[in-house]
Amino acid sequence: MFVYAVKKYIGAYAAAMGGVDAIVFTAGVGENDKGVREKVLANMEFLGIVPDVEYNRNGPRGEEICISKPESKVKVFVIPTDEEMAIARDTAELAC
Repeated sequence: MFVYAVKKYIGAYAAAMGGVDAIVFTAGVGENDKGVREKVLANMEFLGIVPDVEYNRNGPRGEEICISKPESKVKVFVIPTDEEMAIARDTAELAC
């Protein structure tokens, strides 16, 4: 259900915006679950997405990476987040 919902949102936003330039996976699941990323990107070629399945499976973790092939019209990125730092900054800003 989760993968289906993500694919549905990607398709809906692509239609609403007349296409997309990039898709970004981030935070807990998007950053750490290569299987979910692979399933989300499966059969999305009609949007111009050409995933690099091997790099998605075996690429480095904990750094910004592009998991789409060079010929992909839509670039796909994995971008790590630091939610704790964002919360700390927001809290510090509100406290001052």
